[in-house]
Amino acid sequence: MSQTLEQLARQQNTLNTISTIVRTMKTLSAINAVPYEQAATAMEGYQAVVEQGFASFVFASHDLQLLQGCAKQKLLIVFGSDHGMCGGYNEQLAQLVAGHWQQQQMPLALLCIGAQLDNALREHNLVPDRLLMPPASADGITRQAAEIVSTIEPLAGVSLIELDIDLVYTERCAHGARRPVVLQLLPLSAHLLQRPARWPGRSLPGFNLEAGRLLAALVRNHVFATVYRAQAEAMVTENAARLALMQQAEQSVQERLFELNQRINDQRQDVITNELMDVILGHL
Repeated sequence: MSQTLEQLARQQNTLNTISTIVRTMKTLSAINAVPYEQAATAMEGYQAVVEQGFASFVFASHDLQLLQGCAKQKLLIVFGSDHGMCGGYNEQLAQLVAGHWQQQQMPLALLCIGAQLDNALREHNLVPDRLLMPPASADGITRQAAEIVSTIEPLAGVSLIELDIDLVYTERCAHGARRPVVLQLLPLSAHLLQRPARWPGRSLPGFNLEAGRLLAALVRNHVFATVYRAQAEAMVTENAARLALMQQAEQSVQERLFELNQRINDQRQDVITNELMDVILGHL
C-alpha cells in the first residue's frame, strides 16, 4: 500500500533522529575506549616490576618448594559487559566459558563481571557464585581490581597459592578484530618461576622478610596487575564492539534514508505533475 507524503516525512524525521543518536553513540564509544587503553598500557610498567620481584625472589630463595602449591579449587573470573548495544560480545564469552567449564575436573567457582554477561551465562545453565559490576570509568578499574582480589579467597575458600584461576575476557587482535580468550592466572607460569642463570645487576638480590610472606605479597600483586589489565582490555574491546555495531547501524540508517528520500522526491514529483495536469486540463 502506497504511503502519503506526510507519512513518508514522518519516517524521514524518525530516521534522522535515529541517525543522530547512532552518531552520538559511535562518538562516545570511540572516546570512552581511549582511557581504558591508556590504563592497560600503564599497567605494563607495574607488571614489569612485579615480574622483576619474582625473578629476585627465585634467585635469592633457597626454598623453592613454596612455589609448588597444589591447586585445590578452580576459579573462573569472566569479564563481560553491563550494557547492551555491543553485538554478541557477552554471548561469545558465555559460549567459551561453557566449553571451558565442561573440561574441568576439580571443584569450580565462577566470578562474573557484568549483568549482561550474567544473563548470557545463565542461558548455558551456569549460575555465577558472585556477580560484580564493571567500572563506570577508567578511574574505577583500580577499585574494581582490588575488590576482585579481596573477593577471590573468601569466594573459593582457600588461599591464593592453592587456587587454579583462569581469566576469561575479550582481547584485541590484528586488523582491529577481537576474540574471547582464556588466560591462566594461577598457578604461576613457568617464566615467572625460572631462576636466572646470572643476575643482570651488579648487586645480588636478597630479602629480610619471611619467604612465605614475601611470596604471598608477590602473588597478590601479580593477581592485582593481571586482573587490572584484563578488566581494562575487556572495557576497550566492549567499546570497540559497540563502535563497530554503531558503524553498521549508521550505514544501514543512511541507506534507508537515501531510499526514503528517493520515494519522497518521487511522491513530490507526482504531486507536482498531477497539479500541472489539472491546470492544463482546466484550460481545455
